[in-house]
Amino acid sequence: MKKLSLGFVFVLAIVMVKAQGTDTTGKKNWKKIDLSNRANDHFMIQYGADGWGGMPDSANPSGFSRHFNFYFMLDKPFKTNPHMSIGYGLGIGSSNIFFKNTYINLKSGTSTLPFVNVSTSSVNHYKKYKLTTMFVELPLELRYAADPVTPDRGLKASIGVKLGYLINAYTKGKDALDAAGNTIYGPTYKEKEYDTRFINHTRVAATARLGIGNVSIDFSYQLTNLLKVNTGPVINPYSFGITLSGL
Repeated sequence: MKKLSLGFVFVLAIVMVKAQGTDTTGKKNWKKIDLSNRANDHFMIQYGADGWGGMPDSANPSGFSRHFNFYFMLDKPFKTNPHMSIGYGLGIGSSNIFFKNTYINLKSGTSTLPFVNVSTSSVNHYKKYKLTTMFVELPLELRYAADPVTPDRGLKASIGVKLGYLINAYTKGKDALDAAGNTIYGPTYKEKEYDTRFINHTRVAATARLGIGNVSIDFSYQLTNLLKVNTGPVINPYSFGITLSGL
């Protein structure tokens, strides 16, 4: 995953460096072209896979861990080179990390967050279990568009950062099973436990996107620890997915 991430960022860096060196002054008089109302990713929806760098040994990740994000953005093209622009906005980011035979006690009175292995042969457990975090986020992007006038028709790339503030954190177990694997309350039974005491309330993540038109591949890597200082291992969440954009 790290090699793939570095390769993705490397390709983006090449695109951005070439864009910075592009001289458009001799081709078009950009001062006479109004780019203020162009469609360039003013609304973005992101969906894809999530993971944790530094996953605790006592945790057992399982299934398709995923994120769902949406953002409303403003886009300000550079006057000297309209291939480049600054995008910034506001949105919500959510992450769902799934586990097998693991119980995460968000309400624990201990100083560190317990990741408890649950032996399915001896105790009750859940058939499906996940940890969900939700952040309000401020994304900031340095953008490149091969076609400055209609960027939703050509190559696009961006690198940036997003700042987040925690608004919710909870675990969710579905279909409680006994030690023999029999359902206790029925397959539709769900139980949630809410608490944000262990989760770092602020986060900073590096971001990158590369695509054509309204579809791009996105990547993010959280630079700050998921957990508060001295409450558990250093965990750096990452994500890789698809961005659908428009307007």
